[in-house]
Amino acid sequence: MLNALKLRVLAVAAFLVAVAVLSLGVGWVGYMSALDQLEQRGRSDLALASDRLTGELGRYRELAVLLADHPVVGDTLGGNDAGIAGLLRETADKTGSLDILVVSAAGRELASASGEGAETHAGAPYFERANDGAMGLYHLVHDRYGQRTFLFAAPVFSDDGPVMGAVIVVVNVDAVEAVWRGARPTVFFTDELGVAFISNRSELLFMAREQAQPPRNATVDYAADVLRPFMTHTITDRRGRSVWSIEGQRYVPREALHLSLPLPVIQMTGEALLDVAPAQTLARLQAGAAAAICLAFGAMLFLATERRRTLAEANIRLEAAVEARTAELTKAQSDLVQAGKLSALGQMSAGISHELNQPLMAIRSYAENAEAFLERGKTDIAAQNLGRIAELARRMGRIIRNLRAFAKQESEGMTDVDLGGAINAVLEITQARAKASDVEIVWDEPASAITVRGGEVRLQQVVLNLVTNAMDAMEGQNFAQRIEIDAKRVDGRVELSVRDTGPGLDEPDRIFDPFYSTKQVTSDGTGQDGMGLGLSISYGLVQSFGGMIRGRNHPLGGAVFTVTLDAATAREAAA
Repeated sequence: MLNALKLRVLAVAAFLVAVAVLSLGVGWVGYMSALDQLEQRGRSDLALASDRLTGELGRYRELAVLLADHPVVGDTLGGNDAGIAGLLRETADKTGSLDILVVSAAGRELASASGEGAETHAGAPYFERANDGAMGLYHLVHDRYGQRTFLFAAPVFSDDGPVMGAVIVVVNVDAVEAVWRGARPTVFFTDELGVAFISNRSELLFMAREQAQPPRNATVDYAADVLRPFMTHTITDRRGRSVWSIEGQRYVPREALHLSLPLPVIQMTGEALLDVAPAQTLARLQAGAAAAICLAFGAMLFLATERRRTLAEANIRLEAAVEARTAELTKAQSDLVQAGKLSALGQMSAGISHELNQPLMAIRSYAENAEAFLERGKTDIAAQNLGRIAELARRMGRIIRNLRAFAKQESEGMTDVDLGGAINAVLEITQARAKASDVEIVWDEPASAITVRGGEVRLQQVVLNLVTNAMDAMEGQNFAQRIEIDAKRVDGRVELSVRDTGPGLDEPDRIFDPFYSTKQVTSDGTGQDGMGLGLSISYGLVQSFGGMIRGRNHPLGGAVFTVTLDAATAREAAA
């Protein structure tokens, strides 16, 4: 008793540990999956924000290039001030530029849109680059304007070729930020020093992840009291993703996925901080759901285990009973099919006896005649009689062979069956009854063999049921009794149709129901005997072939039954 209790406690403890481990695994997988989706969406947002920034700054870059080609600017650098100040002011007002400057090759400021100062730009990296004939780019906190600025310096070339000066467009970074400040996600753009110079969160400006140490080729400089370090703790997962833990920022996520995107066009790096709190919440919910499901499943499993022993024995008895009953039903179905075939043969026994008796009498007559001709020495005529005897014997053998094949119980599975051969065998069996009932059977056998998938004997029984049902339906009618049989290929399958000229079907929807029959038995025992199982058996046989059978009334009168079967493939037919 005590040992059993210990085993139960250990099993429960092991189960709880397994549930905890599984829940942690589910939570971790869910968290990683959520981070994947967050990263994918975040990279799209970062790319969109970066494109917006570079597009905004690109307008001012193009403005500097266009003004460098303006003739008034060239005249000003050539020493002729032809209203350059008015041009610069008008252009700055229309484009939203903070200032536009015209600087000589020596770095002296000749004109500006603001009309302020006359500082020299010699030695400045943006001017030196423009003086070399390339586009100069620079950003700084400008003392002259008291705010963050971007400077684009475009060279002005003389007619002879050398650079004669530069046009400098000063961009107000605050104006660029205004349209997307406060938007999600948190985005900032850092320079080569790792300092956030542009952001949609003002508290991130001039913050650096670590102490800013300018590289040897740095073109940016900051006052020491401007920079502020990021208070962060970084966690990097196996996929190389960084999750920052940020402190002291009110409008920045406390834990965020960090993404970056190089922007060489503006000499900066776009960075984004994506809040991971929703991903963590989702992971916790998934882990909790997994734990709840496992605990519920464990409880049900525990209860089911207690009942299992009792149900196991009952289940064994039930399975044995079902197996025995299934075997009985299978045998009963097989016997029913066999009974249906024997019943059909019984109905045709008189005609079959006539078919066998007639050639027997003819054989006897031909044998007596051959004997007489041999006594007279007329061997040629005797040989003809013997040939007729052989032909009649073959005919009787063919009839008996068809009857024996039809009467046996078929145990083989699906094979390739010659549909025309099956139809011919049935017509040979029913020939005597057709003659006796004056029924005309029209069967135009196709020139090439049509091979279908099925069982030969079972397929013959289906055709026999359809033909005999047609004869029964027309029996006693005054009009011409006619059965038309047709077989053809349709869309890769084979269709067999049997049509009669009888009165048609009263209830087409019920013709395949077991024990449904329109045949009547008279009180004196004469008339047709029908149990209503022929079409039901045929329906089951056709379905076992993977085919379909349907019946309907023909527009010109009578009923028509159509059997659709799978055609044998060319390889199988050849085999």
